[in-house]
Amino acid sequence: MRIEDFPQEIRPYLLPKIKGELFYQCLGCGQKHGIEKLLYTCPGCGEVLLIYNEDAERVKRISGRIWQRILDYRKMLKIPAMKGIFLYHEFIAPVIPLEAIVYLGEGHTPVVEANPLMQQKAGIKFYFKNDGQNPSASFKDRGMASAMSYINFLIQKGLVSDVLAICASTGDTSAAAALYASYLRADIKSAVILPHKKVTPQQLSQPLGSGAAVFEIPGVFDDCMKVVEHLAENYNVALLNSKNAWRILGQESYSYEVAQAFEYEMEDKVVIVPIGNAGNITAVMNGFMKFHEAKIISALPKIIGVQSEHANPVCLYYREPDPEKRRFVPVTVKPSVAQAAMIGNPVSMPRVIHLAESYNRMAGKQRVFFVEVKEQAIMDCYLLANRNGHVACTHGGECLAGLMAARKQKIVKDEEIAILDSTAHALKFSGFQEMYFENRFPPEFEVSPNPKLVNAPILMRPSDLEKVPGPGNPLPDEEFKIFVKRVSEEIAKALNLKKSA
Repeated sequence: MRIEDFPQEIRPYLLPKIKGELFYQCLGCGQKHGIEKLLYTCPGCGEVLLIYNEDAERVKRISGRIWQRILDYRKMLKIPAMKGIFLYHEFIAPVIPLEAIVYLGEGHTPVVEANPLMQQKAGIKFYFKNDGQNPSASFKDRGMASAMSYINFLIQKGLVSDVLAICASTGDTSAAAALYASYLRADIKSAVILPHKKVTPQQLSQPLGSGAAVFEIPGVFDDCMKVVEHLAENYNVALLNSKNAWRILGQESYSYEVAQAFEYEMEDKVVIVPIGNAGNITAVMNGFMKFHEAKIISALPKIIGVQSEHANPVCLYYREPDPEKRRFVPVTVKPSVAQAAMIGNPVSMPRVIHLAESYNRMAGKQRVFFVEVKEQAIMDCYLLANRNGHVACTHGGECLAGLMAARKQKIVKDEEIAILDSTAHALKFSGFQEMYFENRFPPEFEVSPNPKLVNAPILMRPSDLEKVPGPGNPLPDEEFKIFVKRVSEEIAKALNLKKSA
């Protein structure tokens, strides 16, 4: 749709103006730093950073109702840079010009209502937001589009060159980082560090296919993260984990899309997300707060962060009811089917503490909650979701298990509507499905198959058939007709089919 075809009062706002003065702010000492170079932690005290806009009041000069119309009309534009997460340009990174934006098809993933059977089981109306339908098949593309667009902007301005982008990963971050870096191959090389044998084959194939240098090291994700942090502190590399505050900005688009999908009515909504390195829940909180401050939404939804009992440092922190007595203690993780969330020392924990407090204060009541679930529940819910028309990953299963746990704890009311984050595509974790169906889970996972959820192929070869077709060995016509008839009869018998009249 062309600009001249839009309502006249909306046209001036359709293409964003490059304005604003962004800065890093330390969550420890409060010090501000310029964005002319990439920073991951405060040079003064070493704490993590968030990015703020010095001119944040600018978006408030437009009414919330007009903003809703601007964003809704923008969805009809055919400009590539505006098709993805930068539809929300003013709220993500208003300093980045459209010509620097890297768009690979990320964002605006479908929100799919659960079928009646699933809603009956949960006792509530709910939806999955299928973020596995991003380009690299996970939600990490949102943050990577933002981080890489900013690096591309710095390259175009001549502020950086010969960039080596690096990240630690349990799979999805490496796939996204390698994909976006490969698009900018003339200026950016990429390397990823993975925990040896802790990444699914499907996820490992992605950075390899994108041409990244892939290094596997002993240990778990937390160990990989320490290596990447050491490299970022001592060498000229661009760190692409969620410690990078530009990643957080991009992942805020999840909140904006949820709000837009539900006509900006958030009072009765509950958004459920898994917690790994805690960047995603950080972004989700921050995104909703930005929309609330701009009066685009009139209420903040409930947010529920979910963790497995095998990797639960955030839940342990909030288990102490007295904020004055809370102390964050990293945990030693145990094997988890929610592999991307198998993190015992999330780098964004300071952001979670800061933003959860701000979120509840802005809402005027508690709206951020945390629940733990068992590995068995995660795996059962993952399979249950996919048996009922979804393409949920194990982390989507973790969110469904979290919804059910939150219902039992009376956190979620009957009349509320939940939106569950399925962070990646189901096919990335098909190996766990195979292990479940074949009862091959090692004891440390604490997962046993429920016979009602187990499925396996059935070889249908009638014993009375002497000859059957094979590759390069077709049967003569009469023998093939007999083969088709007998196999069809056996399948009909197995399915208890009745003959048609």
